[in-house]
Formats: sequence, structure tokens, C-alpha cells
Amino acid sequence: MKKILYVASECVPFIKTGGLADVVGSLPKYFDKEEYDVRVMIPKYASIPDSYTSQMNYITHFYLDLAWRNQYVGIMEMEYDGIKFYFIDNEFYFSGCTPYGQIYEDIEKFAFFSKAALSALPLIDFRPDIIHCNDWQTGLLPVYLKDIFSQGEFYQGIKTIMTIHNLKFQGIWDLKTVKDITGLSSYYFTPDKLEAYGDANYLKGGIVYADFITTVSKTYAEEIKMPFYGEGLDGLIQARENSLMGITNGIDYDEYNPETDPFIYRNYSAKTFRKEKGKNKLALQKELGIGQGDKKFMIGIISRLTDQKGLDLIDYVIEEICSEDTQLVVLGTGEEKYENLFRHFAWKYNDRVSANIFYSNERAHKIYAACDAFLMPSLFEPCGLSQLMSLRYGTVPIVRETGGLKDTIEPFNQYESTGTGFSFANYNAHEMLASIQYAKSIYYNKKREWNKLIDRGMAMDYSWNNSAEKYKELYDQI
Repeated sequence: MKKILYVASECVPFIKTGGLADVVGSLPKYFDKEEYDVRVMIPKYASIPDSYTSQMNYITHFYLDLAWRNQYVGIMEMEYDGIKFYFIDNEFYFSGCTPYGQIYEDIEKFAFFSKAALSALPLIDFRPDIIHCNDWQTGLLPVYLKDIFSQGEFYQGIKTIMTIHNLKFQGIWDLKTVKDITGLSSYYFTPDKLEAYGDANYLKGGIVYADFITTVSKTYAEEIKMPFYGEGLDGLIQARENSLMGITNGIDYDEYNPETDPFIYRNYSAKTFRKEKGKNKLALQKELGIGQGDKKFMIGIISRLTDQKGLDLIDYVIEEICSEDTQLVVLGTGEEKYENLFRHFAWKYNDRVSANIFYSNERAHKIYAACDAFLMPSLFEPCGLSQLMSLRYGTVPIVRETGGLKDTIEPFNQYESTGTGFSFANYNAHEMLASIQYAKSIYYNKKREWNKLIDRGMAMDYSWNNSAEKYKELYDQI
């Protein structure tokens, strides 16, 4: 039996700030339990809800040397959904209301976590064949494994995979401090190892020392070899391209299922959406207090409100987007200028724009089920999950052709009656607007084609089963 340990800084249902948590919480469930023993290790944050911490069992504790510091490490465990989870406990590092704080605190916190995760393995009596690391927070783990831990017999032959969920976040801080925190020798702080542009870079360490690297979509794996997407590490990614692979994320098809979803107004399937989907739209219009009627083309946006998500394009042509026959429903938080942009337009066009500047899982499900189209004009998108959820609910995605959006959405071709959404190539506001207007013209004038678009979208399978198969092949290969 192959033993795999996922190590990450967040994981649903315990703690979540982004898509990383969905991957770490969902993917392990999709491996055959007779062939694979997959377990997960995350920090025991003070902000994990009591309903979970009350179910955790104490295993043991020990003290860890982190350079000149001597720190407590507690190990807790619990089983959830058939998967064993381990939690590294230390109140000094993991208190606070959120999993991440100031970068200078996080640099020390995740150096501690990486070293504690490796140190805990003999005590929980689990020797993984592969440790699957995720993002910069676990970047030091492959480094430590090749450093002090390589001398222990227990650790001989353990392989590591580094998954890059978003290359923009790398865990960068000054060399002197990182040397002091990690206890690693000067040998590691050279340009071919952890040093990058005069600073220490955790993610770079992980990429250099991991046995294999993956990203969360095929196109993103290609894009990050180029300077525009490479965030300063494109040369290193090119150097390691023989050990690089893109595997597209999936979504939990039990949680996102319009037939059984408890959050939406009316359940429907690929067979009944023509009758029932419109009722979700009317109910959402009523709940949000915008103009009611199924003659409006309703566009949804569920997103972090940042430049990365293409909101500067929306800002540029929002007057044209909010024309009289269109409604715009936005859910999310982020940069103040974008929060205020949508608040302003919700005030200006109160019958057609709804600005929900907060996050609600229930409201998100209702938007996926009610809208006609879903807009994702991202500048870059390692994978993107919202477009997959939209397909599942028969809501047609309008996306920019980048990263996972390019891999998962086939552009509509009216002459061959193919495609699952609408897309545009250049990062250009008017090109985006043209795609929205094209989608709208098909919606109003070619309803049969529109419904066939939805049929094809709902027939796509982006469940975790497909991704798990590819990871299995990779694990077997390694």
C-alpha cells in the first residue's frame, strides 16, 4: 500500500481562505483506500471552529529546536470523511483570528510548521512514501528533508511533490532573518537554492529541492515558464520543466450538485433546467430586491475583488455591461476601489446591479444556480474553480483564455454547435465586452443554441475523480 501525506497551511472544512483548502480537503477522499493510505497534516489554528477541535484526540507532544529557539509541538488527530487528519499545535504561532498574519510572522510560523511536520512523523508511526507539499508555506519541507533529516534512517527514500497553487505568493523575506529563523547553513542561501534577488524565497526552495512539481492546470504549467506569468522564477521553472506537470483541479460534485443542493430555491438537473432554472433566477431577483422577470440577462461574479481577477477591465466598461437588458450580481470582498465601484453601481442602477460585499457560501450557490452567465476575465488564473461550478449549474462561463480557464472552457462555435462557454484572448476591456454582447445575442435570439450550450456544459465531468486518476499515475511514477 502506498502512503501519501498532504501537508498544507489550510484545508476544508477546518480552515479556508482560498482554493488551496478545497484541494487539500477534497482530493484525498478520491483515492482507493485499499491501494493508498492518504493522510493530511495542517496547523491547529485557534480559529478552527470548536465543533472540530472538540473531536480531536491528543497523541503526544515534544520540543523542537528551531535554530536557537526551543518550541513546543503538540500533535492532535481526528478522522473526518474517512480521512485521518493530523494537527500541529503551538499557541505561540497558531493563535489569532486568521491563519495568516504579517509576512514576517508567517515566515517564522511556517518554518516551524515545516520542521515540526517532519519531526512528528516517527511519533505518529506514519512513514509516507510521498509528502505532497502545497504552496510557499510548505516550501522549506523538501529543504529540511534533504538537510538535517536526510541523516535519519526513517527519512531515507521519502519523496516530495511541490504543488504551486499560485506562483504570485512565494514567502519572501531577508536572508539574514531567514537564516536566523530556519537554522539552515549558508550553503542553502545561494542563487541556485533559496536565494532570489537578494532575499530568501521559501517557494523557490521547495521548487529546487522537491522531486516533482505540479501546478493546478496544464496551461498554467506552460505559462509560468514565461516572464509575464513567471513572477521572477520563470528561469528556474524552465530548468525544472522535465519534472513539471499540470493537473487541473476538480470540484466536489456532491457539494455542488443542482439536483440535491440544499441552498438553492429549486433543484434541477440537466433534463429539467429548462423549466426550473428560471425559477431560481426569479427567486434570487426577489431576495436581492432587483427587477424581477426572466427577460433580463443575468451575469454573476463571485470573486476576490482584485486586479488579478480582471476587475480593472470590468471597471473600464461597466456602464456598457449594465445596459437595460442586463443584470449584474456580484459577491465577494477585496480592494476598496472595487468594493466601492460595485456599491456605486448598485446605488445608481438599483433595479439591475446587486453588490454583495461579503462572502456567503449559501449566497454563492444561489448565484451559480440563478444566473444565465458567469464572468471571469482574469489576468492570470492558475486553475479557477468558479467556472467549473458554473458549468455544473448550467450557467454559461464568459472567461479570458488563460491558465485553467483556457483548459476547461471550450469557446462556443455557432456554426458547428460546439463549446461550453464564451472566451476572449487578449487582456482588453472591449474584447471582453464583445464576448459578453455575443453571449447576450445568443441568449436572446438563439435560445435553442443557448440551451444546447448548457446541455454540453452540464455534461462535462470536472469532479475530483479525473484529477485523482492523474495524481495516482504521478505517485506511481515517482
